Amino acid sequence: MSYEINKDICVGCGACAGNCPVSAIEQMDDKYEIDSKACVDCGACESTCPVSAISKVNS
Repeated sequence: MSYEINKDICVGCGACAGNCPVSAIEQMDDKYEIDSKACVDCGACESTCPVSAISKVNS
């Protein structure tokens, strides 16, 4: 399992990227994406997102 960012909801604030302990989140244009291979499933990004754009998904 890993997390994903809903690009329709993401506001591009970068709070998630700054809170990721393994730097698995990168800015792509004006939104952010999570590298599912680098994600360690800690959930730090989900709790940090101010607009609830991040959710856990089955991989």
